[in-house]
Amino acid sequence: MLVILATHPIQYYIPIWQQLALHGRVPFEVWYLTAHGVAPSLDREFGRSVQWDLPTLEGYPYRFVPEPVPGHLGGFWAVGLGADYCARLAGGTINAILVPGWQVRACWEAVYFAHRAGIQVWMRGDSNDFKVDQGLRRLGKRWLLHQLFSRVDHFLCVGEANQRLYRGYGIGEGRLASGPHCVDNARFATQARELRPQRQALRRSWGISEDAFCVLYAAKFIPKKRPFDLVAAVQQLSFIDKSRRYHLLFVGTGELGAEVRRRCRVVFDAEGQSRPDQTQATQVPVASFTGFLNQSEIARAYVAADALVLASDTEETWGLVVNEAMASGLPCVVSAACGCAEDLVAPLDPRLSYPCGDVEALAASIRWLADHPPAAEAITSRIARYDVVATVATLEQLWADIAEKC
Repeated sequence: MLVILATHPIQYYIPIWQQLALHGRVPFEVWYLTAHGVAPSLDREFGRSVQWDLPTLEGYPYRFVPEPVPGHLGGFWAVGLGADYCARLAGGTINAILVPGWQVRACWEAVYFAHRAGIQVWMRGDSNDFKVDQGLRRLGKRWLLHQLFSRVDHFLCVGEANQRLYRGYGIGEGRLASGPHCVDNARFATQARELRPQRQALRRSWGISEDAFCVLYAAKFIPKKRPFDLVAAVQQLSFIDKSRRYHLLFVGTGELGAEVRRRCRVVFDAEGQSRPDQTQATQVPVASFTGFLNQSEIARAYVAADALVLASDTEETWGLVVNEAMASGLPCVVSAACGCAEDLVAPLDPRLSYPCGDVEALAASIRWLADHPPAAEAITSRIARYDVVATVATLEQLWADIAEKC
């Protein structure tokens, strides 16, 4: 049997486990370390309790540990493998384990324990080679990761920068496989197709002018997402591009929400944190704030907007919101510091990616996209390579290799 270790039910990964179960070629079970998100759970970065409105525990086999399951992640040291999971790994029925990187103590414990027990170890994390530690920290980290990686049999690479990271640690090609970062492309495409006839009505409901070029920000309002870069870029565009009107559509909540609103002329605010202000002219960008939109609701924003911008820094190891947007047919502008930039956006047009923090370059990328939107077919073709079926196919092939040797 294959064990898939997971910190908690993550909405992006559930379609992979469901598809794997549907194919029925791999006997597997997902082992959850915490119950974070199963019930409404406080997300400190959102600043509110969150529970996804799509089922996360249906369509695939899973288990939680029998001992009390923490309802939150609690940091690296707080999440351990647990005695029950250790006993099951030692039981002789597990052939392989898939670990989601090395962000919590349990991942390290699982790798070391499984390797010692003769169980194949597969890894699918999304860290990349963008951040470079310095001095003793760099030496210590490299030594520790060398020790960890030496016990991993196969790495499922989510993208180019992730693959470069492994190669930088001397991992040979025979241990690298494709496991692209993905969302449920089919669901987002279907939702977008069904909602598209309502596009103008959606825009009106959020105060978006029919002739405006609507730029979407769909993320937490936190520093690493750099929402102020987007506000500043669109403010520049209001002066240098008189040929069109720009409108910002903000989806999300978080600690910077009040300040983001203060820097905009808000014409709609679902959370009532600001009163619509028609007095300011062109000094600040026009903006609408929808608040938090759950998984079944977010497609409305993708259909209403004309482009998505992800302005994050290197803390954004990927940026799955870009997958969602592109699966919905929405073109994107992405900071080059985001892991997905060179995989999803730059291949469509290098001008859709820009140096993180460079507001003028961001404004230029948005204007370029407004003038030269990529063809819908090109977006569909690019995002199709980052689909659930690709990762499932790799898992099935790795399992088939094990079964052939048994």
